[in-house]
Amino acid sequence: MRALQIAATGMAAQQTRVETIANNLANTNTTGYNARRAEFADLLYQQISSPGTVNASDGTVLPTGVQLGLGVRTTSVSMQIAQGSLSQTGGDLDVAIEGDGYLEVTLPNGNSAYTRDGGLNRSADGQIVNSDGFVVVPDITIPDDATNISISPDGEVYAYFSDTPEPQLLGQFTLADFTNAKGLEAIGGNLFLETVASGAPITGTPGDDSLGTLRQYYLEDSSVDSVREVTELIEAQRAYEMNAKVMTAADQMMSATSQIR
Repeated sequence: MRALQIAATGMAAQQTRVETIANNLANTNTTGYNARRAEFADLLYQQISSPGTVNASDGTVLPTGVQLGLGVRTTSVSMQIAQGSLSQTGGDLDVAIEGDGYLEVTLPNGNSAYTRDGGLNRSADGQIVNSDGFVVVPDITIPDDATNISISPDGEVYAYFSDTPEPQLLGQFTLADFTNAKGLEAIGGNLFLETVASGAPITGTPGDDSLGTLRQYYLEDSSVDSVREVTELIEAQRAYEMNAKVMTAADQMMSATSQIR
């Protein structure tokens, strides 16, 4: 009986959905996190009789035919690109991206990674790094005697000193955007890698073209809607239970068949 296998694919799909929702809820307070969504498609169909087949008895054409579905499969768990709300932190190296774009950092292996987590820090050498200590591109070093740091909306970083009233320009942040940001590969730590699906990064100055701007003293909150996620969790739970009932019913029917004398 195919119903057992079909219901099993439905239970597996809802389990994937619940796991995705659980990850979203776990990252409710993760800086710059975008919610994920599990997407599904039906499996192949067994064509008992195809629509449009000529009925041999009287020559009429079947309007629908007989097509038996074989279940469901997970097609993707995609990132839902959305701007999170901004929270004021007061940190002089905290920057939120208002609009599209990602900050670029250099990994220990020399490759580039991308993030919307603007919670930046200063390393022991004065370099501006992310929370994991990866240097932000371009490499900007803050002098030890700087008393204050200012970051403009277009990414210019200025340092103030006690012995001079004029600030010193240290460098300018850049942002990278992608033709298909949903195609980025998440590697944890709020970091993404470029893939063939995402396309090559389009780098520019904040505020140019379609790139967003930077806002100092703020961080971008997660875009997860907790109420919506809990609602979808309830829906997934109910769908899982219904597929389990199908398996129970199919098992009882097979048991009844086996008891026929």
